[in-house]
Amino acid sequence: MRTYLRSCPLLAGLAAFALGACAPEPPPEAPPEPDPYATRMEAPSRIVAIGDLHGDLSATRAALRLAGAIDSLDAWVGGDLVVVQTGDILDRGDEEEAIFSLLAELREQAEAAGGAIHVLNGNHELMNAYLDYRYVTDGGWVDFEDVTEVVAVDSFLVTLEPHQRARAQALRPGGEFARLLAEQNTFLIVGQTLFTHGGVLPEHVEWGLQWMNAEIRSWLRGEIQQPEWIRGDLSPVWNRLYSDAPNLAACDTLSIVLAGLDVQRIVVGHTIQDAGITSYCGGRVWCIDVGMAEHYGGKPEVLEIRGDVVRGLR
Repeated sequence: MRTYLRSCPLLAGLAAFALGACAPEPPPEAPPEPDPYATRMEAPSRIVAIGDLHGDLSATRAALRLAGAIDSLDAWVGGDLVVVQTGDILDRGDEEEAIFSLLAELREQAEAAGGAIHVLNGNHELMNAYLDYRYVTDGGWVDFEDVTEVVAVDSFLVTLEPHQRARAQALRPGGEFARLLAEQNTFLIVGQTLFTHGGVLPEHVEWGLQWMNAEIRSWLRGEIQQPEWIRGDLSPVWNRLYSDAPNLAACDTLSIVLAGLDVQRIVVGHTIQDAGITSYCGGRVWCIDVGMAEHYGGKPEVLEIRGDVVRGLR
């Protein structure tokens, strides 16, 4: 057995050692556990990004197979592949809970194989948390009836129909499902690529993406009031500055953001690209919402990143 000894002064130390006063050094400390909420991580050999899914389980499976992540039995076969889904699993479709369940199962399988699945929050996740149900389908209400039991009907829940209360309770801040959303980031940097749902502005860089992730997390857990900046055209989950045919000024703004974060590109969802995955600003922004959900009738397409090579897969 190896013994770790502190060095003792030459003369006094010999006597001290004979008396057992020179105590063994402790073994080296184990490396710290990785931060599950880290905003930045090293680049793997291959990343695949998937855009808006909006409650369509079939489209989700198709996208994951296109990415090389799962087989025909929905088992992980991606090895060390890292998948980033840029938000908007909720609303416009009836199979939202099933998508989250599938991704949760695959996340465990991916981690065991050296890969990862990262799901980000989009505007529709946050809309449900701030009680905006404009895009919930009839099936979407039913889908959450087995997620949580409504024991007490408070002053808000009483304003809803009985079949709507389970979803509302589960997704409002502090609710069971909102707390699951709190485990997701809203921004993620993998290697030289920034992923988010809408877009990052210079003021967001100044505030700090780690801080913004933490603020949204705390709000979803019911620990703080809703941050004002999550709504509106300048919100990182709502703005379309880089995804709606950006002009030169928008591209210049993007250059400031990328330089401030020391990354090469941003990948966003949120705005449907009729021609499929599209890049703007000289390849510095990639827009991956292709409307693949049944609600829109598009076809699955994903974005692959291998080092500096970025391309859409159909």
